[in-house]
Amino acid sequence: MARAARTSTVILLVRHGQTATTGRVLPGRAPGLHLSDDGRRQADAAAQRIARAKRVAAVYASPLERARETALPIARARGLALRIERGLLELDVGRWTGLRLDRVSKRPEWTVVQRYPSGFRFPDGESFVEMQTRVTSALATLVERHRGGVVVAVSHADPIKAALAHALGMHLDLFQRLAIAPGSITTIAYGANGPTVLGMNVLGEATPA
Repeated sequence: MARAARTSTVILLVRHGQTATTGRVLPGRAPGLHLSDDGRRQADAAAQRIARAKRVAAVYASPLERARETALPIARARGLALRIERGLLELDVGRWTGLRLDRVSKRPEWTVVQRYPSGFRFPDGESFVEMQTRVTSALATLVERHRGGVVVAVSHADPIKAALAHALGMHLDLFQRLAIAPGSITTIAYGANGPTVLGMNVLGEATPA
């Protein structure tokens, strides 16, 4: 595994920190959503963990505020400029943007979202298949741009889960079984023989046993 990391391009996928709506609302791509106090602590913890890495070539983030605010402490800790990558954007949930999860989960379509996401498109939004293609294409671009390096990519839960499912060879319809916590780090090495998952959903700060 260590050899694979040395000869591959390693992507550290960081989910943005917690916001006031995390777990309660589908924020989608609506602007103006910032990290909560807990979210800022999660971002700082991720930055501290990544600061211990031997080398980081670049730090990228989704354009949304919550992703940029998570990425900034990481970039500062490494002495790097923050770069924006639109391919890391949140899933476009279209007309579902801003809806409460407790209400959305009662809709008949919610079963499709959970069990057959590859067959679902959000009204006036994006399909899960399009989202997975977008994020994996963006990561392929970063791999090509930073061959043999370590790259931080700050994104959102569903895009990270979709990238992880792709790396694991898991069908998209099973990706809801993956858990990606706010502020967590998922590590994928992209090499000549394909991707290798080195770590998943690792929190920057120590958690109680």
